Amino acid sequence: MARIIKFFLIILILVCSLVLGGVFYIFHNHTIDFSILEHYNPGKASILLDDEGNEWARFQLDKRESIKLDQMPAHLINAFIATEDHTFFMHAGISWRGILRSMLVNLYNGRKVQGASTITQQLVKLLFFDSKKTFERKIKEQLYAIIIERQFTKQQILETYLNHVYFGCGIYGVQAACQRFWGKSAQEISIAQAATLAGILRSPGNYCPILCPLSCEKRRNLVLSLMNKHHFISPEEFEQAQSESLEVIALDSFILAPHLRETIRLFLEDLLGKQALYYEGLIIQTTINRHMQEVAESTFKKQCAQLKKTLRPDIDGGLISMDVHTGEIKALIGGYDFVRSKFNRALQAKRQIGSILKPLIYVAALQSGISFAQTEVDEPFELAQTNGSIWRPRNYNEEFNGKITLAYGLSHSNNIAAIKTLLKVGASSVIDLAKKCHVQGPFHEYPSLALGCIDVTLKEAIGMFNIFANGGEYVEPHYIKWVKNEWGTKIFKYAPQHNRVMQSKISDQVAKVMMLSLGRIRENWKGAWLNCQAISKTGTTNDSRVCWYAGSTPTLTTAVYIGCDDNRSMGQNIYPSQTAFPIWFEINNKIGSSQAQFNFDPSLKEIFINENTGDATYAGAEGAIAIFS
Repeated sequence: MARIIKFFLIILILVCSLVLGGVFYIFHNHTIDFSILEHYNPGKASILLDDEGNEWARFQLDKRESIKLDQMPAHLINAFIATEDHTFFMHAGISWRGILRSMLVNLYNGRKVQGASTITQQLVKLLFFDSKKTFERKIKEQLYAIIIERQFTKQQILETYLNHVYFGCGIYGVQAACQRFWGKSAQEISIAQAATLAGILRSPGNYCPILCPLSCEKRRNLVLSLMNKHHFISPEEFEQAQSESLEVIALDSFILAPHLRETIRLFLEDLLGKQALYYEGLIIQTTINRHMQEVAESTFKKQCAQLKKTLRPDIDGGLISMDVHTGEIKALIGGYDFVRSKFNRALQAKRQIGSILKPLIYVAALQSGISFAQTEVDEPFELAQTNGSIWRPRNYNEEFNGKITLAYGLSHSNNIAAIKTLLKVGASSVIDLAKKCHVQGPFHEYPSLALGCIDVTLKEAIGMFNIFANGGEYVEPHYIKWVKNEWGTKIFKYAPQHNRVMQSKISDQVAKVMMLSLGRIRENWKGAWLNCQAISKTGTTNDSRVCWYAGSTPTLTTAVYIGCDDNRSMGQNIYPSQTAFPIWFEINNKIGSSQAQFNFDPSLKEIFINENTGDATYAGAEGAIAIFS
């Protein structure tokens, strides 16, 4: 009895509220802006262009495309009417019969098991209200529905509704859903496909065919039975549609440069705001080259997958390839799997730079008057630390070579020669050079600086290394050139930093020595080699936690690091030659260079010295290496 009394009280309150609300509306001549029904505009996506002016990505909050009602097939419209509101063309916005029926059903079950919203009410909720379920909102929703029915035709209401409903996976509107699920226009879909769409609305998370194909098919068949019940389809059409297999086209799992795309999105959201980025049709000119990015991604993923199998740990890393002279980033990889981790290791991760720093030590030496022909003794030695401990540095191979030239020291990444040279020139001079290369630090004036005991991002590392391919000039690595609004007006232009770090005569001497290590690899290489000169430097941190490889051709500088996110060791005797170098080499071998040789300072003269003694010699003599003087 209490339930029955409560039921009639609710109906009485509902009727009174609607009457009072309507009276209030009439007497106060209150106007609600329903222009969205006549002027539907989903906004314009912002487009990212590659360095050839072609779209490679876009920013929009959802996939949405409108279509006129008269372009929709009858069975598509009927599927929604049969499922959501079979009396749509008969009521004035709300269905009193539906309200009474749902109340009785809910009263009988003691809980809400059935709703009574008409298509008009659902449209009101989509356009004007949030998802909060309050009694006040329900009353407003019903009042708005009545007003809309008085101001607009059924066809206008239905068209706007079908262009707004949500189908899961960021897809809004029947046209966008048909294109995503079946690669066709809404005009072309079958009865079974129309029923599939109508069935999704109750719970997109549970019935979207991309996510839940089995439950989607069951729901589709229920919709078909409703269409049959209300005589929208014949029994024969019902049987045929039920037997049709539920197939949707596969998701495109490949998204070009996903980590960079996310970085650009966050940057522009902060710079220009979400409204501009997602609705105002911006054109974003990036520096990315599609071909280089695709080559880099396939090469990086293939090598990482192989390392995961052979080394066992969860290998990851980052990669940047940039134009030597402009600093424009042509390819960027922020990690192995964007879906699993959106952390951009190319721009955000800070790892010890290791021996990639050593070229700067030799720059400081050259600037102080020391030459690459001068020698140091590669031998065991000890250094007392400020805490009283003794530091006994070693080479990566645990061997000592006696008397060696500084050219040999750099080209073989010898630790002892680098430490002794640092002690001569002073750590402060190397730190000053690093700061000119926009390496942020923090720095400590310890002898271990010679082994690269500072944390850097990959962007910092490649910017520093690139000076040796660019004649001593630093150019900032960057990935955006400009942004235009939808009318073609530039609203943002990126101004990358440029500064000269050292004279080209100095940088080119170091570059010449860094050609030696690749020259040794080439002597024993089987297969195709690079079509140009190249310089390179390896880097390995303690216990093989990180492996670096940075190298330049005359046109492209590429830096790669491989390691574990938790900075654990990758294993014993793991070096860049087996981890990072294969990535660097394959990319440059596939892409090639439009320029065969570096434009070295013409005042420099090539000479040959013995790599151990520094004595002058000739090409082809035992131990002979070429340096600039």
